[in-house]
Amino acid sequence: MDVVVQSAGAFVAFIATALRSFTDLFLTQPSRATLKYLEETELKPSRGELIPFKAKQLWEIEVGYSILSSLKPQLDELGVPLYAVVKEDMGTEIQNFRPYFSGEIFVDEKRHFYGPRERKMGLLAFLRVGVWMNGLRAFKRGFLGNVFGEGFVLGGVFVIGAGQQGILLEHREMEFGDKVNILEVLKAARKYVEKR
Repeated sequence: MDVVVQSAGAFVAFIATALRSFTDLFLTQPSRATLKYLEETELKPSRGELIPFKAKQLWEIEVGYSILSSLKPQLDELGVPLYAVVKEDMGTEIQNFRPYFSGEIFVDEKRHFYGPRERKMGLLAFLRVGVWMNGLRAFKRGFLGNVFGEGFVLGGVFVIGAGQQGILLEHREMEFGDKVNILEVLKAARKYVEKR
């Protein structure tokens, strides 16, 4: 019986790996962002005065960029602020996101923070076991998401140092729900503090 179970497990793992490899063929490979590329991005605050500004203002005034709310206490301790940059604001989308995010939220309508080569997952995402596992994990934690707006663009996480310190960490999602290593974010945030 153990041989049958092990064989079935190996077969399922083989199929999952084959599907991931197949869908990778259609996924645009990420292109590394540069500070010069990101700093000219026009951002709009998601509330209050909606006057656009250039993204470089976020780090020229001694601030950095990150997107993990769970690290807020550690980042506050280091003096590193937390921001989210989203690609759109449809209906109450940002308001529904606020309970899960404790930093300031900005809208990048031209989607520079999603480039320089924007990457989309497409319907082939539903063939990937990792996408299903990530979706199930989110659902179990009460994150239901929505079906409004453009939902195929892959995101990422940046930690950007003050001034011309540059990009200290860049993580690009390889599939929906792909998480950044929290220890890497903290390591980059500490570099931000050391070089200030």
